[in-house]
Amino acid sequence: MLESDNDREEGCLFCEIDKDRIIASNEFCYAIRDGFPVTEHHTMIIPHRHVEDYFGLYQPELNAVNQMLNKVKEDIEEIDSSVTGFNIGMNCGEDAGQSIFHCHIHLIPRRKSDVDDPRGGVRSVIADKLRYWS
Repeated sequence: MLESDNDREEGCLFCEIDKDRIIASNEFCYAIRDGFPVTEHHTMIIPHRHVEDYFGLYQPELNAVNQMLNKVKEDIEEIDSSVTGFNIGMNCGEDAGQSIFHCHIHLIPRRKSDVDDPRGGVRSVIADKLRYWS
């Protein structure tokens, strides 16, 4: 256990999360369903320690986040056979779209035909760069 695991920031949404929202947890992180889901079962993995973004995580936290991503992925696949893919994403910094400055990783289940053409995936964050094959 890291000494800094108890680092919390008053007023931080993820430091003060309602425990009833937590669907899974381990020593260093927890998972909740996104309050504004992109798709059904959209889940966020959030470190317990208040840290601004992914790049501030310690190695044990990175390991725990990775384990949680795999666990939640398997849980989603078990409850929803329509899921055929996933996007994993995070916004690091205001210019990258981060609006809550407590690290959180999005696990977004995808389904066949949920968009007309899924090629490019996360590249669509900058619309002009999406169709690199054109």
